[in-house]
Amino acid sequence: MKRKHWRMLFVGLGMAALGLAAGLILLALDENLVFFHDPSALRGKSFAADQRLRIGGLVEENSVVGDGAGVRFNVTDGAHAVPVAYGGLLPDLFREGQGVVAEGYMRGGVFEAVSILAKHDETYMPREVAEALKASGAWRGEAAPGGSAE
Repeated sequence: MKRKHWRMLFVGLGMAALGLAAGLILLALDENLVFFHDPSALRGKSFAADQRLRIGGLVEENSVVGDGAGVRFNVTDGAHAVPVAYGGLLPDLFREGQGVVAEGYMRGGVFEAVSILAKHDETYMPREVAEALKASGAWRGEAAPGGSAE
């Protein structure tokens, strides 16, 4: 083969290797993506039992019930509520009426949480939760989403 043909072969193999690497990276990212939903967005949607989700909103007043196996409560955005079951230890700042983000799986109409994140001070709320609460009209904070002042 001529020098020109060898060069074209190496360029072609290099392009194929880059394409394969990009495909593997996209495949790995797709498996680790966790989408955020508010309770209103979950209504009417079905999810695979192994699809990891993140929901956020406020812990509904008078909905926290603890038993020996864990705790059950509702997360609301002001319009709709989603029942949540959690078997671990709750954060110290977890309480009714406060912002919360739960990560886990939707199974049988109940969100089975793997982790719970609570609002950590008086001015911070995750941007997605704040935007969902503002859209539903249930926003009570004075700070802009993400903790900065408006």
